[in-house]
Amino acid sequence: MSDALNTLVSQVRRCRVCRDTPKAGKLPLPHEPRPVLQISSTARVMIVGQAPGTRVHASGKPFTDPSGDRLRDWMGIDEEVFYDAGKLAIVPMGFCFPGLDAKGGDLPPRTECAPLWRDGLMKEMPQVTLVLAIGMYAQKWHMRSLQKRTLTETVANWRQYHEMVPVSVIPMPHPSWRNTGWLKKNPWFETELLPVLKADVKALVS
Repeated sequence: MSDALNTLVSQVRRCRVCRDTPKAGKLPLPHEPRPVLQISSTARVMIVGQAPGTRVHASGKPFTDPSGDRLRDWMGIDEEVFYDAGKLAIVPMGFCFPGLDAKGGDLPPRTECAPLWRDGLMKEMPQVTLVLAIGMYAQKWHMRSLQKRTLTETVANWRQYHEMVPVSVIPMPHPSWRNTGWLKKNPWFETELLPVLKADVKALVS
């Protein structure tokens, strides 16, 4: 890892902004922050999700939950490759578990996080050539004005974003088992998008 990237990652891991000095109008993070990310100067594939959930907050390791199992299946890789920082970067939109809403679901990523760290981290990882943008928060940031009105529309237009240069983007739904119904309604995701995703990942992590 380059000195600049190593310094940035160290700063991210020490960050307590959302707890100590939250954005105006926002309640402070109600628990001790625990930034979770996986980064290197050689990984060419980057996974961009929403934010850690309760299990990942407890483990300190990204995607240590059933959604991680499904995501690895979608990508066609095992845990050994998935957790090899030299091959695969995992940089969520929010690095810390944001807490739960009144219904027990995960809150959105903290709004303090991405503006503070994302541009700097991306600048120090110019080797990344493929971004898996999981969910609308990731798609809004990494696809800017190209994002469609709904997640389904955005993912359905994946070929357009897959051809982006210098960084190809593949928009995806969250691999949560709650989205099983979405997958059944949109079979093209598994029959058309996933074969391309697996081929791309295989080429870039080999």
